[in-house]
Formats: sequence, structure tokens, C-alpha cells
Amino acid sequence: MSFRDILDSGKFAVTAEIGPPKGTDIKEMYHHIEVLKGKIDVANVTDNQSAVMRISSLAVCKIVLDNGMEPVLQMTCRDRNRIGLQADLLGASVLGIHNVLCLTGDHVNAGDHKQAKSVYDIESVQLLKVVEGMNNGRDMSGNEMKGATNFYAGAVVTPEANPLEPQLPASWSSRALAWPIS
Repeated sequence: MSFRDILDSGKFAVTAEIGPPKGTDIKEMYHHIEVLKGKIDVANVTDNQSAVMRISSLAVCKIVLDNGMEPVLQMTCRDRNRIGLQADLLGASVLGIHNVLCLTGDHVNAGDHKQAKSVYDIESVQLLKVVEGMNNGRDMSGNEMKGATNFYAGAVVTPEANPLEPQLPASWSSRALAWPIS
């Protein structure tokens, strides 16, 4: 049963994070994948977690998928502009990755490359709208694509935020604080 099917049915889903390593030695990551296989519903693959440079979430999602688990691709807006985000989404789609968690991303001051420039061309709520458009066969500029994506998209919010509403797409009810969007 897919992640979408589990959540749509109202069942409780179990996820775990797979943190891509900083470097090309992926033995420990493979070990984590093996330990989690059969025990979780989906593997949530972080995207340069805490603003620390690591192997790309997209590459690790493909490894997770090839090892028999369903991945959730985290995408942060911090490191890519709208063109890069859309390109990575198209790449994920053709690789068979269909779950995406849209995040704005921690500021680079939190990470290990403090001189890096944050992009933040768009933020997570806008990225959710981009995903929705791509699922309908259109890019962010409204141009028709040759083939639509089929993403199951979600996001996170900070419940303590005041006001909370700017973090929520207009189509969400107040009870839907994480999944699903499309």
C-alpha cells in the first residue's frame, strides 16, 4: 500500500528519516535502510538538513526506492531557485519518486557553509502550488509541460506561529496541518 493510500484510508503511517551522509561513504546509510525495511511505511529523506551540505535528497531517494522502500523527497527552497526546484521535481517524477515534502529550509547560518547565499526564490507554500501546477501539467509560469507529474505533496508548519494562517494554503482547513495537498 502506498503512502498516499495509507493516509487516504485514515490509517496510521510510520515514517523514519534517512539523513544523507556528508561524503560518498554510504555504508552506514545502507545499513539504516536495511534496518528500517519492513518496519516503516515510508522513508523521509532529508534535504541538506540543518543547512549542512550532504548527498542530495533526490539521489538518496532513488537509492531508497531501489532498495524496496517508498521514499519521501524533502525539498527545501533555501538552496534552489524556481527553475532548479521544478527541474528536480521533474527528475524525481521520472525516477518514480512520488512523495514530496515542501520546506522553506533552515537559514544557512545554522549550517556548515555560513558564507553561502540562501536562495529563497519561493517558500514552501508557493512550492506546494508549483507541485499542484505540475500535477496539472503546467510549470510555475503556466507553460504546458509534455506530461504531468503525479506527486503526493505535503508540508510542515510551526503550530506556535502567530499568526498561523500565512503558513497554510488557502485550500487547507484548520485541521489539515501536514498532509495531503494534492
